[in-house]
Amino acid sequence: MTSTPAPWLLVIDPQRIFADPASDWASPFWAEAEPHIRDLAEAVGPERTILTRWLPTADRSTSWGDYFAAWPFADVPAADPLYALLPGMAELSSRAPVDEPTFGKWHASLREIVGPAPHLIVTGVSTDCCVITTVLAAADAGARVLVPVDACAASTAANGAAAVHTMGLFPPQVEITDTAAVLDRLSRR
Repeated sequence: MTSTPAPWLLVIDPQRIFADPASDWASPFWAEAEPHIRDLAEAVGPERTILTRWLPTADRSTSWGDYFAAWPFADVPAADPLYALLPGMAELSSRAPVDEPTFGKWHASLREIVGPAPHLIVTGVSTDCCVITTVLAAADAGARVLVPVDACAASTAANGAAAVHTMGLFPPQVEITDTAAVLDRLSRR
């Protein structure tokens, strides 16, 4: 990363719905991933850290209607506390969160901030849903993506391993790594 532009840290969906043990969608690995995310955010800085939020605002006349019928607990207004950022997460970034009604976050609003072919460090939840869909779309669009697996939280260990395996099939655009290796690269910039 020495000769490349400074990377952007993406923290995908650090929200109550994905971390609160009372939620049907809580990752059992969030508590392990969060300290790594915080370390990376400190190293990158708040001006280059972007948080995203998944919000339940998709058109119910599409397949999202079927999705919310299958998961009625999540079919609440976007302002519901279920969709709030976790305590202390907002302070990691100097920007407002990028809100999307889709699993993947590689949309115009994010590209407008990071540019068309950035260097990204992608973390967050869930490895096997919103992280993988963001990583693969960004890489397909030309981004260089680092995925520190210990800074990602999966729905289950098996699903996380499958997602990591799949993302690992896309080198050199996607590099599977860990927080220590990313911090080492950042320290040598």
